[in-house]
This record gives sequence, C-alpha cells and structure tokens, in this order.
Amino acid sequence: MAKKRLLGVFAHPDDEGMMSGAMLHYATLGVETGLICATRGEVGEIADPALATPATLGQVREQEMRAAAQVLDVQHLWFLDYRDSGMDGTPENQDPRAFIQANPGDVVGKLVAIIREFQPQVIVTFDETGGYGHPDHIAIYRATTAAFHAAADGVQYPELGPAYAPAKLYYNSIPRSAIRFMTEWLQEQNYEGGFAALDPDRFGLPDELITVRLDVERWLDTKARSWAMHRTQMDPNSPLARMPELLQRKWRSQECYQLVTSRVGADVAGENDLFARVP
Repeated sequence: MAKKRLLGVFAHPDDEGMMSGAMLHYATLGVETGLICATRGEVGEIADPALATPATLGQVREQEMRAAAQVLDVQHLWFLDYRDSGMDGTPENQDPRAFIQANPGDVVGKLVAIIREFQPQVIVTFDETGGYGHPDHIAIYRATTAAFHAAADGVQYPELGPAYAPAKLYYNSIPRSAIRFMTEWLQEQNYEGGFAALDPDRFGLPDELITVRLDVERWLDTKARSWAMHRTQMDPNSPLARMPELLQRKWRSQECYQLVTSRVGADVAGENDLFARVP
C-alpha cells in the first residue's frame, strides 16, 4: 500500500486553520501531511504593535506559521515567496510583488514541482469564492486547480520531474448556512466590521455541494493551540473572538469539503473521509 499524503494549499499563514482538524485527524492515522503558503501575510493586521511592525510582519508570521505547523504535526511546509496582496480594492493589490500580480504559469509551475516531489493523493485548497472573497484566496484556488491537472500531464512542465496524478482535489470552505448564521448573529450584536456584511448567497460553499463533513470536535483544543500561535492575528474584536465559547466550539467542530475532481470515484453521502477509495 502506498504511503498516504495530504497537501493543503493556501494563501497566508493562519489560512490552514480551515483544515487544521483534518491535518490532525489524518496525521494520527499515519498520513504524511504537507502545507503550502503562497505568501507570508506581509500586509495583514497586527493585533499588538509589540509583536511586529509592517516591515517585520512577514518574517514574524512565517515563524508563527512554523510554530502552528509543529502543533498540527505538519511534516512539510513550503512558502512560494510571493507577497500578500491585501484585501480587495486596497493599494497593496497593485504592488508588483503581490501574489495576484504574479505570472499564473509561474505559480502553477511552483505548485507542480511540489506536487510531483511530495506526491499527495489528496489536495485541498479554497473554493472559488476564496471563502470570503480575498483576492489571494481566489488566486491560490485557481493555481491549485490548474496544478492538480498539470502535475499529471507529462507534456506540461517536463523540466519539473515525472508526471504524477493526485487522486482527489477538494475545496475547503465555510458552508453558506454557517455564514448566514454568523452574519445574523453579528448583526444582532451591532458588529459593524466587514464580516457582518458577507453575502451568504455569494460566498462560501453551497451546503448541497458539500461532500465531506469532517467531525473534528476531538481536536478542538489542539486546533485552538495551533491558532494561538498566530499571535499577530489574534484580534479580540474579530467575529469569532466575539462569539460565546459554546458557539465557537460549534463553529469549529466541523470542517466542510467539496470533492471537485476524483480519479478514484465519487464520495458517498455520510462517508466523510477525504481518503475514501484512495489505495
């Protein structure tokens, strides 16, 4: 039986929190896990000025990511070395170093090289909305989708090693029912941040497209420890931080995935296993 490998592909340090329960769950089953970050989150917010400055934030967040990966028992961590593009419509979008300004073929090539070397059977990235519309999230979704197919095609990027065909590609996101619940709750609390205005009919995964609902309740404390490593991003006024603990645990206890492409057959309702039918 081939060694099983799981690869998460995201845009920034802390994005891995979307599938941190899956990383923990499958690592305990002997699955080798890997994580790709396109950027170091250089233009993210800084919750405490004592932790970083705009000039040092990328370096600090890389170390936070490495600490979080250690908590999650992620054995392999790669950075693609692009710069955080910032939220949609901000000046950082136009920075020539920004991820969204990168040549798409070059980004796909970097991912193909890692996929062919690591040889994961299952790859996970954002859905087409990027969860909540962040341009870097959408860019990594596009690049990962293309790389999933390109890695299996020996005609593409022949200089990057022999072709390798991953078995399954999943999109990981927030169910639209959960976004609706979150926005309604925040509006009741008179929260005026951007998340309160998220359109549940536009962002996240439509509930009917979810093929795997992974119960990660047993991993909640470890998930919280890994998330706490991202100290610069621990905003006490964030939507999740404002929610009562009981609601937070409900929110974090399930991770949702849409099977997009499979070379080993469709998922079966209720099976809830990213590696179902992977030999």
